[in-house]
Amino acid sequence: MAKNSKRLPVGEEDPVLAGFRAGLAAWASALEAHQLAPPDAGFAARLAGLAAAAAEQARIYNAAAPDYEWSPHSAGQPPHELRPDSGRRGPHGLWQDFDAAVKRLGAATEGRDMLAVARAYDDVAAIAAQLAQAIEREDRAAAAPPRTRARRSA
Repeated sequence: MAKNSKRLPVGEEDPVLAGFRAGLAAWASALEAHQLAPPDAGFAARLAGLAAAAAEQARIYNAAAPDYEWSPHSAGQPPHELRPDSGRRGPHGLWQDFDAAVKRLGAATEGRDMLAVARAYDDVAAIAAQLAQAIEREDRAAAAPPRTRARRSA
């Protein structure tokens, strides 16, 4: 909801509202990619996509905060693949940080402070990006051929 009423020419769309719609669509798409994902296939890439969508949400809300108000709502539960009971791969400590960031995002969306929502999305973005990188490294290491030791001649 706009704080300050701005008049636009007839037929012209408010660029901030267009950004909200585009950002929301990207966020929903990133979450959906985790919803019905096959086990492990592309997990790091899906996390990187989630990080990018969260970063875009943060950018949009930071830019809009001076002129728009946040309408409180429930963020809902993350997709199964991102929940603690799903058997997630990757560093346990980063997953704990991710879970805490998701909780902060949920709490922020239930409030009225758009900048708090932006900060929470920034946190999710940063941690999801770290997870994506860590899991990508693990996947590369698992796919690498084993090293063999050179035999020494006597």
